[in-house]
Amino acid sequence: MNILLIGSGAREHALAWKLADSKFVDRIYAAPGNGGTAGIPGCMNISIPVDDLQALRLFACDNRVELTVVGPEVPLAAGVVDEFAAAGLTIFGPSKAAARLEGSKAYSKAFMNRHGIPTGWARVFSEFEDAADFVHGLDDLPVLKASGLAAGKGVLLPSSQDEAVEQLRAMMVNRRFGDAGATVLVEERLQGPELSVLAFCDGETLRLAPAAQDHKRLLDGDRGPNTGGMGAFAPSPLATSEILDAVEHKVLGPTLAGMASEGAPYQGVLYAGLMLTDRGPMVLEFNCRFGDPEAQVVLPLLQSDIVELVLACANGGLAEHEPIWSSESAVTVVMASAGYPDSYATGKPITGLPEGLTASGSALVFHAGTRVEGTGIHSERNGEKSVLTDGGRVLSVTATGDAFRTAVHSAYRTVEQIHFEGAVWRSDIGTHLV
Repeated sequence: MNILLIGSGAREHALAWKLADSKFVDRIYAAPGNGGTAGIPGCMNISIPVDDLQALRLFACDNRVELTVVGPEVPLAAGVVDEFAAAGLTIFGPSKAAARLEGSKAYSKAFMNRHGIPTGWARVFSEFEDAADFVHGLDDLPVLKASGLAAGKGVLLPSSQDEAVEQLRAMMVNRRFGDAGATVLVEERLQGPELSVLAFCDGETLRLAPAAQDHKRLLDGDRGPNTGGMGAFAPSPLATSEILDAVEHKVLGPTLAGMASEGAPYQGVLYAGLMLTDRGPMVLEFNCRFGDPEAQVVLPLLQSDIVELVLACANGGLAEHEPIWSSESAVTVVMASAGYPDSYATGKPITGLPEGLTASGSALVFHAGTRVEGTGIHSERNGEKSVLTDGGRVLSVTATGDAFRTAVHSAYRTVEQIHFEGAVWRSDIGTHLV
């Protein structure tokens, strides 16, 4: 089977690694891929951008691609699933209509309110002055969210009303997040620990993955600016059977039913970003794909063949499929470029990378922002070529083990062996579990 994998981050490297382990897979094409996917045997990077839907479809047709797996949110929101489905191609992911759950936070909030899905209050604004006046009238500090796609960085937590107004100005007037911030949500700031729950969905049936905990802030102790994610661990000790039951039956189940009732059945991975409040689990946001870095800790725990699982979702047969998950623990630590999530330099040589990706019990180094020096985008192997930094988040170092202690120590031991100029990472991912 030929597989097309769309995306270029650590999530896509993890997906390529897992797909390559399937007995059904002959060839994987990563569009555009990165320095890590280029080194997976049987995986070829192709120079097609994730948002060039027509070129992706034509490539799939010309190269007898039998299954396409979509990693990032941008092509999903643009309608890549609809484009492929119209050509009779099998693709794993939600339709453009269903992907509005992530593509528009304003739509998502209204959807949750319509279907009684627990979430905080919010007001939606498209004019800066109206939003500023509303913030000045609040007793408590809110959360500010760009409604559109902002690469995981469009959520701001002001420390004062004046700062909130300046952040609104930056989003709505100065367009800090481009068009994503043209519409902004001023939202209730919920209190409690956060939890990420991913579910495989076929439009009617869902299957939960082990719950994870992400670390969005750049610095130890949850300080510094929000990022796309600086690390994660799974399964979360917070995810008791009672919590997961509530998430399945009060959040994810009603979301699937609500999308179907509105003519947009949801197929693919549905990610609920939750806060565990004294009112129960409440939705902070939905993502319409594997999280990053959540994918890097969840996929190594999947023991079932991932191709069988995603085909069951795409073909409406998930009710007959029960994925098997490892009982191990997984931890991932993100190594980023100095200056991330703002401006940063690229092209820094990376040394100390382990050879290939190893099996359970050892570190897995998933590439995010990397490229291989001296090779074209079609390279299939790193060989002895130099690997350079090519993004803000550069690597996700993941380790598994029978206990969190083993996984944490293994991940950080590998982090310490990898070097590139200006490398930054958090030193507290999962350490409270040791």
